[in-house]
Amino acid sequence: MPLGKQELTFLREVLPFWGRLTDAQREAVGQKSVLRHFPAGAPLHSGPNDCAGLYVIRSGQVRSYILSEEGREVTLFRLYERDVCIFSASCIMKNIQFDVYTQAVEDSDAILIPTPVYRELRESSLAVSEYTGQLLSSRFSDVMWLLEQILFMRFDRRLALFLLEHADGNGRLKATHEEIARDMGTAREVVTRMLRYFQSEGMVRLSRGQIALTDLKKLKKTASRIQRRKS
Repeated sequence: MPLGKQELTFLREVLPFWGRLTDAQREAVGQKSVLRHFPAGAPLHSGPNDCAGLYVIRSGQVRSYILSEEGREVTLFRLYERDVCIFSASCIMKNIQFDVYTQAVEDSDAILIPTPVYRELRESSLAVSEYTGQLLSSRFSDVMWLLEQILFMRFDRRLALFLLEHADGNGRLKATHEEIARDMGTAREVVTRMLRYFQSEGMVRLSRGQIALTDLKKLKKTASRIQRRKS
């Protein structure tokens, strides 16, 4: 079923190249794209053999992650309303494959521009081609930032950064220790031990399925701490 007026208005507002498409190209997107609903936990993209197309997040929250041979997950980045998932259309990029998975964190709606449609746009429109390159560059920057954290940051600093980034406006984070460990690519016991240390220092207060940030100044100091590397 073609997209409705609201969905087309949403795409026009979100996609910077929309105004540079021809009428025929916009009509093709409207006719062949679909609005999909994903319950919390449902997959949007399941690895390199899945190439559904470009997802534009309409509402909710999704995460992209990699999976080790042992089954351990590491979250690369999260996408929210008005964000665009490019890895789900990675097959349109020659010689580039992404062994990346994308999953709804909460109930989410997303507009899917199918791979054949987006491939045609990218090949025929310089604006779309430029946007694709910029989006890929942005996502690779996210991945490199994560890699830098994993390789060079002490875990207390990484965890402090994570808490500050993901807490809501009231300084609360609804997440289990297992969920945090999954996002950070480590063991639950490591997360639990460091959170208990943070609690003993008065930086957080722990309760079932929730963490309250109680000393933002001390957490920010921990997050910005300069590491001394061994010579």
